[in-house]
Amino acid sequence: QVQLIESGGGLVQAGGSLSLSCAASGRTLSTYVMGWFRQAPGKEREFVAAISRSGSSTYYADSVKGRFTISRDNAKKTVYLQMSSLKPEDTAVYYCAAGSIWGEIRVAVFPSNYAYWGQGTQVTVSS
Repeated sequence: QVQLIESGGGLVQAGGSLSLSCAASGRTLSTYVMGWFRQAPGKEREFVAAISRSGSSTYYADSVKGRFTISRDNAKKTVYLQMSSLKPEDTAVYYCAAGSIWGEIRVAVFPSNYAYWGQGTQVTVSS
């Protein structure tokens, strides 16, 4: 079991930056592949980024590649999402998730592969 709490969301102007954190409690964080997802009003939850257990592999949605960076600190049990060059279309509730995922990091794009989810943090990008 692991509990996840996101923080760092807020309101930012287009072109700005924001950093999200996901603090975990319970089992050792290094046990899990970690992912960030987002959900905008009226839309399905979509994959944003994922990071392997050691942090050596990352994977991004095309829509955020080059603008967002996922990282993790297993000792601090925290996962981060650094977002820059934000666009209004990045507006959504952002969720972190933990999954016992094996194989290529690309399979981490599917929400069904994650067993644990945080409550989400709102990110709003104004134009």
